[in-house]
Amino acid sequence: MAERNIVALGGGGLSDGAPSLDDFILGLARSPRPKVCFLGTASGDSDSYITLFYDAFTRRDCLPSHLKLFATPERAAVRAHLLAQDIVYVGGGNTANLLAVWRLHGVDAVLRESWEAGTVLAGVSAGANCWFEACTTDSFGPIAALHDGLGFLPGSFCPHYDAEPGRRPMFLRLIAEGLVGGYAAEDQVGIHFHESELVEAVTFRESGRAFRVELREGEVIETPLKVRTL
Repeated sequence: MAERNIVALGGGGLSDGAPSLDDFILGLARSPRPKVCFLGTASGDSDSYITLFYDAFTRRDCLPSHLKLFATPERAAVRAHLLAQDIVYVGGGNTANLLAVWRLHGVDAVLRESWEAGTVLAGVSAGANCWFEACTTDSFGPIAALHDGLGFLPGSFCPHYDAEPGRRPMFLRLIAEGLVGGYAAEDQVGIHFHESELVEAVTFRESGRAFRVELREGEVIETPLKVRTL
C-alpha cells in the first residue's frame, strides 16, 4: 500500500523562507524529481498566484505544472493529470468556493484517489483547511466554522493562528461551542500527517508554533506541538 502524506500550512510557503517549507514538501515525494501540480482554485485560478508558484518551483529539481478549474476543463484530462503527480500543492483563498468547485468537477474524489496512490497533498490556508473535517474560514466574511471539509484528516484546522487577530479567539470559541477539536498553525508552520496521523510540525522560523486544540471536561485546551526548525 502506498504511503499517504498531507502537509497543512498555516500560512506562507512558496519560498518565503530558507530553508523553505516547499523543500520539506518536495522531500516527501516518492520521486527524486517529483511532478508538482498547483491548484489555485481557492483564488479563482489567479494568474499572479500561479506565477508565484512557478517562481518558487522552477528553481527546484522538480517538474511543476498547474490546473485551472475555471477554464472549462475536461474531467478525464483533470483526473489523468492529477493521478500522474507526485505532489499536489493547493493555494490559499476562499475555502468554501474551493470545495464547491472541486465537488462540481469531481476533483475531490480524484484527490482522494491520488492520495491513496501515494501523491503528497499539501496546501496553505484554504489549501490546508480543505483536507480536514472542519475548519475556520473567512469565506463568508467574518471568521466562522465550515463543517463540510473533505475529511481526509480527522478533526478541524485553523490557519493564520498568529497573523490574523480574530482567528485564535474564534477557534477557541467554536470548539467550546461544539466544533470538533483539531489543530492550529501559525504562518510559516506546516503540520505533517502520515496515514492521517500527526507526525510533526515544522517551520523555518524559530518562533513558529502549532497546537492541538480540543475540549476536555468543558474546557478548551491548547497543547503546543513540538515544532522542528528546518
